Amino acid sequence: MSALQRIEQTRDALVDAMAAEDWQAIGTLDIECRACVESVLESGAAVDEAQLRANLEDLLGVYRKLLEVTTGARQAIVEEMKQVSHAHNAAKVYQLFR
Repeated sequence: MSALQRIEQTRDALVDAMAAEDWQAIGTLDIECRACVESVLESGAAVDEAQLRANLEDLLGVYRKLLEVTTGARQAIVEEMKQVSHAHNAAKVYQLFR
């Protein structure tokens, strides 16, 4: 399998893991993806530069989307923690006047 194919497959798997919100798989695929890109850039093998550029641009798009998704998930957790904190404080006040 060529390095370009490995990048494509890893990118597709990353998209699938992102859709499933499988954070464990995303972490593993991120490491694999970095290794694929490094191997392409470090190897002296002849690679179709236009195709490589297109693959890397597509990969960059996936990472942008992943950043949006993770930022949104983190914000949702922050909001949930605020609600838990408010509920905890309300329970304390209730206990004081009981």
